[in-house]
Amino acid sequence: MSLASELEAPPPAKIRLAGVSKIFTTNRGTVQALDDINLEIGDGEFVCFVGPSGCGKSTLLRIVAALERSFTGTAEVNGKMITEPGRDRTVMFQDHALFPWLDVLGNVLFGLKLKPDLSNKDRIEVARYYLQLVGLDGFEHANIHELSGGMKQRVALARALAPNPRVLLMDEPFAALDAMTREQLYGDLQKIHAARKKTILFVTHNVREAVCLGDRVLLFSPRPGRIRKEFKVTLPRPREFNDVAMASLAAEITGELKTILAPAL
Repeated sequence: MSLASELEAPPPAKIRLAGVSKIFTTNRGTVQALDDINLEIGDGEFVCFVGPSGCGKSTLLRIVAALERSFTGTAEVNGKMITEPGRDRTVMFQDHALFPWLDVLGNVLFGLKLKPDLSNKDRIEVARYYLQLVGLDGFEHANIHELSGGMKQRVALARALAPNPRVLLMDEPFAALDAMTREQLYGDLQKIHAARKKTILFVTHNVREAVCLGDRVLLFSPRPGRIRKEFKVTLPRPREFNDVAMASLAAEITGELKTILAPAL
């Protein structure tokens, strides 16, 4: 495989979930995390999941990643059943989970070692490309402990992107960062999405973050988790976090969220 083809946009990725339900069994009994989720996500779409804690957002993300396999219903990517993790889907968590014994370049190269059709030279070029994409060119040989929290998440993002997956699954990746760093990463992620055409599923508790990033925002109700309402975000990109129109839509979603939570208060 040539380096140029490796850096092309990935093949299309359409996700379809039909009748997805999930029940957890614990020592205290059973808990229904998800109930009858039906959802279609288009190729290259950026969809954000928001909702109260325990509403099943991360569980649904794990089902798409095949990290959670015990559920009812069907989950498909491009018409193929999701039965196991694959290189077409990459997960990025709140914890960067970088390897402290590897430098920045070594961490990004880690996932590329699973691609035997690339030469060592090509792997290094691909890794450098993604480090440049996330604004870390010049930091290739920095040690992980030398980096700020935001820089570590940029490395984690580059590592997730480097294998060129069709789908990027992001579970509250910016939650532990300070506000200024988060806003910088919102701009970076929008640029990356425009450049690489990934299908992205993004879990967050931050409604304004969801509006800033997503093409659609799906609001989940508490257990059992259901999709309560869908909000389409048609605001032009790139979006600024403090834009008035964006804040207005975020306020509308927050108002709906308060309505969901009201019976529990």
